[in-house]
Amino acid sequence: MSEQITNSIISDALKNFDFLPDSASVRQPVVQALYACSAASVWRGVKAGRIPKPRKLSPRTTCWNVGELRQALAVAK
Repeated sequence: MSEQITNSIISDALKNFDFLPDSASVRQPVVQALYACSAASVWRGVKAGRIPKPRKLSPRTTCWNVGELRQALAVAK
């Protein structure tokens, strides 16, 4: 059931991604869904500069800026 709830949250975040302000933040599962890749591939993309660097909100919370993700996705097209 936990997986189903998580998938629902990710799905909602992707549906509403275009409506989020550029200053909003999203977590790693949303980035994985945007780039259709695994967690390891997200970090390889960050290291290679294809995916923007995330921000640490706390020691255990990492997020990406929506505006930076939009710019990176536009360049990748």
